[in-house]
Amino acid sequence: SEKLYTASPGLVNGLQARTFGVWTLLSSVIRCLCAIDIRNRTLYHLTLFTFFLALAHFLSEVFIYHTAALTIGIMAPLMVASFSIMGMLIGLQYLEVEALSQNKKKN
Repeated sequence: SEKLYTASPGLVNGLQARTFGVWTLLSSVIRCLCAIDIRNRTLYHLTLFTFFLALAHFLSEVFIYHTAALTIGIMAPLMVASFSIMGMLIGLQYLEVEALSQNKKKN
């Protein structure tokens, strides 16, 4: 939290930092599970949602709440979330095509 919320560090307390840590752990578990079972559409969508949620969180901290400045500490998660969203949206097309071809094979 010290490297992220540099614009207003007084607004961040220990509880918020621990909650952010638990959120990071939870989202990483979801993302690892998706990497293991990437064809699970529900898990894939849930993982994609975690990246959208992270992007929205960091953008709101910078532009709405002004608790974070555009430093490398905030730019890194913004870039990871953005590139991951783009990659997962591209991958989603392949997931849909694969599902359609599996349905054709069954019929």
